[in-house]
Amino acid sequence: MLTEIFTKIFFLIAVIDPLGTVPVYLEATKQLDQNHKKKVAVRASFIAFLILLFFIVVGQLILEGMDVTLDAFQISGGVILFLFALTMIFGEGKPESEKHLIKDFKHVTIFPVAIPSIASPGAIMAVVLLTDNNLYSIQQQAITTMLVIIVVALTMVVLLAANIVQKRIGEYGITVISKVMGLILAAYAVQSILSGLKDFFVLAK
Repeated sequence: MLTEIFTKIFFLIAVIDPLGTVPVYLEATKQLDQNHKKKVAVRASFIAFLILLFFIVVGQLILEGMDVTLDAFQISGGVILFLFALTMIFGEGKPESEKHLIKDFKHVTIFPVAIPSIASPGAIMAVVLLTDNNLYSIQQQAITTMLVIIVVALTMVVLLAANIVQKRIGEYGITVISKVMGLILAAYAVQSILSGLKDFFVLAK
């Protein structure tokens, strides 16, 4: 049980990537004073959690309403996570790609800090996968939701200390860590695809 919790929390850290959000946050709030910067960090984290919570609750219902099988969901979810991981590994990196999304510095809390920096497409797909009704009990889903809260809270703390984090690690170091997280995410995605394919062929026999 404890191993499963640590595995999930590490996976959530990989998909949410708190350190990768730091340069995006600093760029988005560079025209704001210190007080407003803190408000953006807190509000963006809260909004991101609400978005993830929405998909934890509703994601499964949408899939079941569309008659999507568990195997199909595991395979498609794995493919999407794998493609997302590839952009983290081979792309220009989460910090740089999301900095380009900043058009209006007055409304950066929701976009791009809350989405897609914290509540990224990969994070949304991950929480839906980790709370699948066919695989996990209500208790396990509740634990996963608590872990999401912990990781988003950790992200908020990292953002509140963003200037210190960037000085200590540097933007290059943050990019390297983000790519390592992408590699971990790719491995999980491949495992999800293989599990879906295995179960599909077993049922097909």
